[in-house]
Amino acid sequence: MSPNSRRSVGLFACLIALPFSLLFLGYTTQSSKSVEVHITTSTGTLYGTQIIPTSNVPEPVVLIIAGSGPTDRDGNNPLAGQNNSLKLLAEGLAGHGIASTRYDKRGIGESSAAGPEEVDLHFDTLVEDAALWIQQLQADSRFSSVTVIGHSEGSLIGMLATQKTGADAFVSIAGPAQTASQVIRDQLRPRLPDALWQQNEQILTALEQGNTVTSVPPELNMFYRSSVQPYLISWFRYTPAQEIKRLTVPVLIVQGTTDIQVPVSEAQALKMAKPDAGLRIIEGMNHVLKAVPLDPKQQNASYSEPTLPVVPELVEGISQFIVFTQIME
Repeated sequence: MSPNSRRSVGLFACLIALPFSLLFLGYTTQSSKSVEVHITTSTGTLYGTQIIPTSNVPEPVVLIIAGSGPTDRDGNNPLAGQNNSLKLLAEGLAGHGIASTRYDKRGIGESSAAGPEEVDLHFDTLVEDAALWIQQLQADSRFSSVTVIGHSEGSLIGMLATQKTGADAFVSIAGPAQTASQVIRDQLRPRLPDALWQQNEQILTALEQGNTVTSVPPELNMFYRSSVQPYLISWFRYTPAQEIKRLTVPVLIVQGTTDIQVPVSEAQALKMAKPDAGLRIIEGMNHVLKAVPLDPKQQNASYSEPTLPVVPELVEGISQFIVFTQIME
């Protein structure tokens, strides 16, 4: 082991031994300001919100990438309700002196005009957009480092964008390890009768092989309509457990135990693929980052409860990880 390596290991051990509160002297409860930001793409402008803590020195910044479907920069989905999970996460990080940018993906929220026709949207386009945001932050002298945080589907987007840009660190929250096609299988299998399941499997297999499907049963059209198939084909090509291996920067994997959409086993599989990553399992945290038991009624209610705070351990864990990565550089 080199002298520098021994120094780093020793420093890390000392930091672990420190009381948690001491790690954040000078970082907690900082005032901050929120401003609107944007990037320009070839098909239109993408809009976001940036929170910047008050500081006279460069501070770390995170890019927060939302999950699948029409989920906006704040973590809200019109199909589920307003929970403000990502907005609350950004505000919590600001209290620890960590700036953030979160944005509406193309076709969503304020960035809706930049969205192409559904048939022309590909997963890689979302990766390229995230990379543009990262590069904008890397060029900003107000920030000392750039960490990418991806939630759910945003985890894979973040992995790929981090590879492209050389961001300083990566955090996966509720990110699957399996391909998206396998996640869909796991979610639909208990809900479909056998005959429809067989049709579902034939469609998924064709899409995994890069082939579109012309005949889709009406019951499955919302999942596999012809206009969304190009996006699914481009998405299914990636296996998160393989992509996380390619990262050469510090990685933190976070998962809640009461997440009814992504089980803890997915986080464990990501950790197995990336043994040097940190793994933080948060007891009682659900998919929208709130402290909610497995009770279905309470789970459903939490997706449309913006006043319910995100789990404090999530904010503290990510803040601690970012402080560590900066000190260890």
